Amino acid sequence: MYHVQFPGLGINVTLDPIAFKIGNHPIAWYGIIIATGFLLAFLYALQSCKKFRVDPDRFVDVVMVGIIFGVIGARLYYVLFDSSSQYIENPISVFYIWNGGLGIYGGIIGGLLFGSLMAKLRKLSIPAVLDLASLGFLIGQCIGRWGNFVNQEAFGTGTNLPWRMISENTDLVSAAGVHPCFLYESLWCLLGFILLHIFSRKYRRYDGQVFLLYTLWYGVGRFFIEGLRTDSLITPVIPLRVSQVVAAAAVIAAIVLLIVFRNRTVLTGCGSRKIMELNSIVDEVKPEEIEETYTDDGTSTIFDSAEQARTYMNEESETADQTESDSEDKPQDAPAADASLQDEKAGGEETKDGEAD
Repeated sequence: MYHVQFPGLGINVTLDPIAFKIGNHPIAWYGIIIATGFLLAFLYALQSCKKFRVDPDRFVDVVMVGIIFGVIGARLYYVLFDSSSQYIENPISVFYIWNGGLGIYGGIIGGLLFGSLMAKLRKLSIPAVLDLASLGFLIGQCIGRWGNFVNQEAFGTGTNLPWRMISENTDLVSAAGVHPCFLYESLWCLLGFILLHIFSRKYRRYDGQVFLLYTLWYGVGRFFIEGLRTDSLITPVIPLRVSQVVAAAAVIAAIVLLIVFRNRTVLTGCGSRKIMELNSIVDEVKPEEIEETYTDDGTSTIFDSAEQARTYMNEESETADQTESDSEDKPQDAPAADASLQDEKAGGEETKDGEAD
């Protein structure tokens, strides 16, 4: 149980890391929050598959593989850079993931590597999948950091800022209060998601661009936020934290690739309207046109290019014109048929009269 204060904001809360118990097994808020972040990220990405032109069924396979190896990567990252000797003295404790010890960068690296491999096996565009995954990452990271708040971890050095945080754990660092680093990163990821979501819909020029911008955005924020923390892994060679080194490398790589690909215009889904037209990508069908895209058996027609869509609509228009023309011709034949029938009746009456005579 933690008693947390934000004295400058007049906020006081009591936090219990355990949400509830199933029998003798405690269910932690941390796990619930992380799972919620995963779920919302997945639902957003799944909903966005249509705009990015990624097959949702195949994308689910990629996500499942990415989650599994993301967790494995996060654990290995933490174990490899942990300075304590606990994993050497007790190797089996490497698998005690419920005791904590995950590195977000390890999760991202593991999820991306094996998720990309699965995307290739399922014949999906890897750059497009990476763009989708990047937006999902920001959602998951924004929500997941609140698990650190419940556990009262991932906080920073002492500060007198109005939003400083005080609890039993932070007293060990500063009695006056510390930087709520979890909040900084959560807000940074939220802002990044909003900006990149808008960018992906209106300004994206090529598949993979959103992923590179995500790498740049998150890396910059993580580098500075990590510099405030007091409980993260430190490199044994230079006075920087492991996550700062990884963030710096990621930022440099992203900048270089953004420059190299600055003239690239290979796009398979949503983005800049001009680039979409250049790649012959048809935007979403307007509501008033939806009925016209359905065939007689009730299935919908999906176009791969603007030319195909125009051809289809022209054919439908010609068919409709021909049908109207045929329907107009039929009433004109009817009077002739009626006249012929009347002549036959008249001839029959004359014959009868002749017989009577």
